Amino acid sequence: MAILRANEIREMTIDEMKKKLVELKRELLKERAHKASAGAPMNPGRMRELRRTIARILTIMNEKKRESKV
Repeated sequence: MAILRANEIREMTIDEMKKKLVELKRELLKERAHKASAGAPMNPGRMRELRRTIARILTIMNEKKRESKV
Protein backbone atom coordinates (compact mmCIF):
# COMPACT_ATOMS: atom_id res chain seq x y z
CA MET A 1 0.00 0.00 0.00
CA ALA A 2 1.25 3.42 -0.92
CA ILE A 3 1.68 6.08 1.70
CA LEU A 4 -0.91 8.83 1.41
CA ARG A 5 -0.02 12.49 1.26
CA ALA A 6 -2.08 15.22 2.91
CA ASN A 7 -3.61 16.49 -0.33
CA GLU A 8 -4.74 12.95 -1.24
CA ILE A 9 -6.32 12.52 2.19
CA ARG A 10 -8.13 15.87 1.98
CA GLU A 11 -9.85 14.70 -1.21
CA MET A 12 -11.38 11.75 0.65
CA THR A 13 -14.69 11.72 2.50
CA ILE A 14 -14.82 11.05 6.24
CA ASP A 15 -16.07 7.49 5.60
CA GLU A 16 -13.20 6.77 3.21
CA MET A 17 -10.75 8.12 5.78
CA LYS A 18 -12.19 5.85 8.46
CA LYS A 19 -11.84 2.80 6.20
CA LYS A 20 -8.26 3.72 5.32
CA LEU A 21 -7.48 4.31 8.99
CA VAL A 22 -8.67 0.83 9.93
CA GLU A 23 -6.67 -0.66 7.07
CA LEU A 24 -3.47 1.15 8.09
CA LYS A 25 -3.88 0.24 11.76
CA ARG A 26 -4.22 -3.43 10.80
CA GLU A 27 -1.11 -3.22 8.67
CA LEU A 28 0.82 -1.57 11.51
CA LEU A 29 -0.36 -4.29 13.88
CA LYS A 30 0.93 -6.96 11.48
CA GLU A 31 4.28 -5.18 11.21
CA ARG A 32 4.56 -4.99 15.01
CA ALA A 33 3.67 -8.67 15.36
CA HIS A 34 6.27 -9.60 12.76
CA LYS A 35 8.88 -7.50 14.58
CA ALA A 36 8.01 -9.17 17.90
CA SER A 37 8.24 -12.67 16.50
CA ALA A 38 11.13 -12.31 14.06
CA GLY A 39 13.13 -9.74 15.98
CA ALA A 40 13.66 -7.32 13.09
CA PRO A 41 11.15 -5.79 10.70
CA MET A 42 11.60 -6.47 7.00
CA ASN A 43 11.35 -2.76 6.25
CA PRO A 44 12.07 -0.62 9.33
CA GLY A 45 11.00 2.64 7.67
CA ARG A 46 7.58 1.19 6.86
CA MET A 47 6.42 1.25 10.50
CA ARG A 48 7.39 4.89 10.81
CA GLU A 49 5.56 5.81 7.61
CA LEU A 50 2.46 3.92 8.74
CA ARG A 51 2.41 5.77 12.06
CA ARG A 52 2.84 9.11 10.31
CA THR A 53 0.10 8.38 7.78
CA ILE A 54 -2.28 7.38 10.58
CA ALA A 55 -1.50 10.66 12.34
CA ARG A 56 -2.09 12.60 9.11
CA ILE A 57 -5.50 11.00 8.62
CA LEU A 58 -6.52 11.69 12.21
CA THR A 59 -5.37 15.31 11.97
CA ILE A 60 -7.27 15.97 8.74
CA MET A 61 -10.38 14.23 10.10
CA ASN A 62 -10.29 16.54 13.14
CA GLU A 63 -9.84 19.57 10.87
CA LYS A 64 -12.89 18.59 8.81
CA LYS A 65 -14.97 17.99 11.93
CA ARG A 66 -13.98 21.39 13.29
CA GLU A 67 -14.85 23.08 9.97
CA SER A 68 -18.31 21.50 9.92
CA LYS A 69 -19.06 22.79 13.44
CA VAL A 70 -18.28 26.40 12.53
